Amino acid sequence: MNGHAGTILRIDLTHKTTELIPTERYEEWGGGHGLAAALFFDLVPDKTIGCFDPRNTLVIAPGLFAGTLVPGSSRAEMVGIQAQSYPQEWFGRSNCGGRFPAMLKYAGYDAVVIEGAADSPTWVHISDASVTFHDATGLWGLNTYDAQKAIAGKIGVTKDGEHPVVLAIGPAGENLSRIASIQHDAGCAFGQGGFGGVWGSKKLKAISMMGTGGVPIADPGGLVDARLWSERIYSYDADMPRVHQWQEFITSHFGGHPNRQWVPFEKSTRRTSGCWNCHLNCKPKTASQLGNSAHCITALFYQDWDLAKHGQVTEISGKAANLLGELGINAFEAYEAVTYLNALHESGVLGKGKHVDTSLPLEDIGELRFVEDLLHRIAYRIEIGDDLAEGLPRAAERWGRLEQDLTSGDLKAPFWGYPIHYDPRTEVYWGYASLLTSRDVNCHDFNVAAFWMPTLDIMNDREPLLTAAEVAEVIAEKAVPYCDPLMIDFSDENLYSIHMARTTAWLLHYSLFWKQSCGLCDNAFADFINPYGPNNRGLTPEGEIRFYQAVTGRDLDFAESLEAGRRILNLDRVIWSLQGRHRDQEVFPPFVYEVDAVGTSYVPGKDPAYYCPVHVNGRWSYKNVVPRRLDRAGVEAFKTLFYELEGWDPESGRPTADTLRSLDLAREAAELDRANSGAAA
Repeated sequence: MNGHAGTILRIDLTHKTTELIPTERYEEWGGGHGLAAALFFDLVPDKTIGCFDPRNTLVIAPGLFAGTLVPGSSRAEMVGIQAQSYPQEWFGRSNCGGRFPAMLKYAGYDAVVIEGAADSPTWVHISDASVTFHDATGLWGLNTYDAQKAIAGKIGVTKDGEHPVVLAIGPAGENLSRIASIQHDAGCAFGQGGFGGVWGSKKLKAISMMGTGGVPIADPGGLVDARLWSERIYSYDADMPRVHQWQEFITSHFGGHPNRQWVPFEKSTRRTSGCWNCHLNCKPKTASQLGNSAHCITALFYQDWDLAKHGQVTEISGKAANLLGELGINAFEAYEAVTYLNALHESGVLGKGKHVDTSLPLEDIGELRFVEDLLHRIAYRIEIGDDLAEGLPRAAERWGRLEQDLTSGDLKAPFWGYPIHYDPRTEVYWGYASLLTSRDVNCHDFNVAAFWMPTLDIMNDREPLLTAAEVAEVIAEKAVPYCDPLMIDFSDENLYSIHMARTTAWLLHYSLFWKQSCGLCDNAFADFINPYGPNNRGLTPEGEIRFYQAVTGRDLDFAESLEAGRRILNLDRVIWSLQGRHRDQEVFPPFVYEVDAVGTSYVPGKDPAYYCPVHVNGRWSYKNVVPRRLDRAGVEAFKTLFYELEGWDPESGRPTADTLRSLDLAREAAELDRANSGAAA
C-alpha cells in the first residue's frame, strides 16, 4: 500500500466515538477525492438529505502524494452535501493545502470521516493513534486565527519545534453561513462549498493533529531522481533572459523564482512560503503580517476597490484579506458581493430606505471601514448580512431580484450559484465543466495556454511565447488520449463541437485523478507550456507518471490515469443522479445567452479583451473573442455530445448501467437502477 498510511479514521460526533477502517478496502480509489467519494457513497444511505442534517457525512482525504517528495502535492479534499450550491444542495467538494494534508498522513490516516453532530461545541485532537474529544465552549466565538492559537497553546510545540496543525471555523461557520470556510494556518482554507457552515451545524469548532509517522514509498531513490529531474529540466532559471509574466504572476514552475504578487505596498519586507514540500511558494509572508499567506482571490478580493479609492494598493487590502480568514468567509463570494452590492446601490435599489434596505455605507467602498462592516455583518448575520450569509443567489431571491439580476448579469453566478470565475462565454469548457459537476470547477489546465499567456503578451505588445499553431501542437502531443489540436480552438464555430466535449472531458478526468485524488497543485499542473522547459514544453504527461510509479511502484500509462479519473467522475455522477440530477437542470442563467461578455484587462490603459487560439479557414491565430454570448440550442447540442462521449443517457444525462459496469461500478449501477425504478413507480 505504498503512498497510503493504511487506516481511515471514522469519527462519530454524536456519541464521541471512533472507529478504524482499513484503507485497503478503498485502495483502488487512490486518495483524495476518489477515496472520499467512495466512502461517502458507502456510508450515506440517503443521498437526498440536506447539508445541515446530522446524517450529512463529511470525508476529508489527503491526496495520494501528500507527505511525499512529489512537488506541489500537499492537497486534501473534503466531500459531502455542500451548503453553497444553488438551488440544490449538491454533493460537492472543497480543497485545502498547507501543512495539514501531510500531517494527517503522518498521523497514520488516509482519511477522516465526520459523522453525526455534537450537542455542544467540540474540538477533536488527533495525535497518531490517540483521538480525543474536547469541550470547545471556550473556543466558540473566537475567530479562526485566535482559535488556532488557543489550541496550539494547549497542545504545545514538539521538541523539534513543530506546531500542531489546526483546522478551525470562525463566526461565519458558527452562524451556519452557506459561504463559510474552514481555515488552516493563515492562508489555507476549505473555501468553496460552505463546509464551514456544515461544521457549525455539527458544533465542530476545530480538528487539530500531530503526526510522527511517515508515508511508505515504493522507490525512494526513483522519487528523488524524479524530483531532481523536474527541477533541473523544468524549473526557474535565473540566467534566462526572459521570464514569462504568467510565471511572475503566480510565481515560477518548479522552484526558485521570487514571488512578486499580492502585497505591493511592502515588497521589501516579505518572503515567500508555500504548502508542505512546495516548489512554487506562492504565499507571501509579510513583516507586518498584513495579508499574511494570502494569495489568489483572497489577496485580490478588495484590491480593485482599494486602488480605485486611493490611486494605489494600500495596507487596506492586506487587512481585508486577513479579516476574511479570521471570520472564515469564502473569498470568491465576498469579492462578488462587493461588486453586486455596488451595482444595486448605483441603480438606486439598495441603500437606506431603498427596496433593499440597509445602513451599510456603500459610499465608503474602498475604505477599510466598509469592508470591516460588510464582513462582520455577514459573519454575525446582522441586518443585510443575514441575507448575504445565505450566498448571493439566495439573498437575491429574498430581495425578489433573482430572475431579473441573473438576466441582466448584475448577479454573475453562472453555475450552481457560484460567483463567476472564468467566463463560460469565453473559455466555454470552464463553464461546461462547472455545469456538469456541482461548483466552479477551478481547474486552470487549459486556462494558462488558452487565455493567460496570449492575453498578457498581446496586451503588453509582446510576441506570444508560442504561436497559436504551436499551442495546438502541444495539446495534440500532451492531451492523451484524445490528442486533438482542436481541443484548444475557441472560435465561435467550435464552441459546441465534439472537440470542446473532449476538452471538457479531459479537464475533468485529469483533475479528478491527478489533482483531486493524487493531490497535485492546480497552480503547477497540468504543465503543458513552460518557458523553462525544452522548446517551452512542460513535463505533462511524463512527470506525473514518473512520480506515480516511484510512489506506488505500480505501472500506469497516462491514458489509464485518465480512465481512472473518468471512473471517479461517474461515481460522482451516480451520487448526483441519486440526488435527482437531470440534464434539464444543467443550464446556464439567462445572461450567459443574452448578454455579451466584454473581456478583462490587466494592463492599465488597454481596453478589456480576451485573446484565445482560434482555428478559422484552416489557419491558427490568436483572436480577441469578445464580445460574445452563448447559444442555448448550441449548449444543448454540446450536452448531448458530451453525454454520449461519457456513456451517459442523452435524455437524462445519467450514466447508463453498461457504462457503470464497464468501469467496475456494478454496485453503484444497481443502486441507481433501484432509485430510478422507484421514481418511475
